[in-house]
Parts: sequence; C-alpha cells; structure tokens
Amino acid sequence: MTVRNATLEDVATIVDFQLKMAKETEELTLVSEVVKEGVSAVFRDPSKGRYFVVDESGQTVGSLMITYEWSDWRNGLVWWIQSVYVQPEFRKRGVFALMYDYVKKEVEASEDIRGLRLYVDNRNVSAQKVYTRMGMNGSHYTTFEWMRVF
Repeated sequence: MTVRNATLEDVATIVDFQLKMAKETEELTLVSEVVKEGVSAVFRDPSKGRYFVVDESGQTVGSLMITYEWSDWRNGLVWWIQSVYVQPEFRKRGVFALMYDYVKKEVEASEDIRGLRLYVDNRNVSAQKVYTRMGMNGSHYTTFEWMRVF
C-alpha cells in the first residue's frame, strides 16, 4: 500500500467515499453534486485543504482531507484531519495508520505546522479506538457547530 497526494483523477473516488461515509457514520444522504463541487473546490483552491489517498494494487482504498487552522497560541498552523474513509474490505489492515503516519511526518518536517487535530462523531466508537491507538487523545475540547441544511 502506498500513500500519495490525491489528484483531479481521484475526485470521483473521493466523492464516492464521502457519500458512503456520511451514510455509514451519520446516516446522512448527501447530494452527490454538492459533494462533487466541494471536493473539486479543494483542487481548484489549495488554501481550502488537501487530499491524500492510499492505493493498493492499482485500487484506491482510502482517503483523507487536511484543512488548515491558524493558531495564534502556537504561531503556526494546525492541520485538521477530515473526511477519513477506508473501504470496508480494507479496514483493520493499517490503511488509516499509513495515512496518519504519512501526514504526521509532513507535520514533523515542517517549521510552520504545529500539530494535528480531528473530530469524530460521538457514535463512531470504532474510529475513536483507532485514533487512540495512533496516539491521539480525546482532548479536553468539545466541538459545537451550527450547519445549514442542504
């Protein structure tokens, strides 16, 4: 398995992954065209984020997106891991660990990036266990949000 930066050729796969993830983790049915535009926007404007994918034998089996938060406390960027998806048949085979290690090494090699964060739906206990095994902690923050519904 190899991790690489996603390209425009990966948009359809990433969109498919996001539709499946929303349904699986939050029981949401997303609008495919909205997700396609959202994924494509990241490739048009890299300040929005960055995608990474994992390939095995010519097949893309997982992806994640990084978005950026400026931290005045740390005088640097915090990378947020978002939109993590691994195809069910490839779970428990180290796909997320491979992506996480890849991204973490990029953070460690940078002078400007201070760390990694992610959020997870409270009901997604299996993902929380994976993140704990990777050395992440649940932090002392609770995320609140307000989102418009499309």
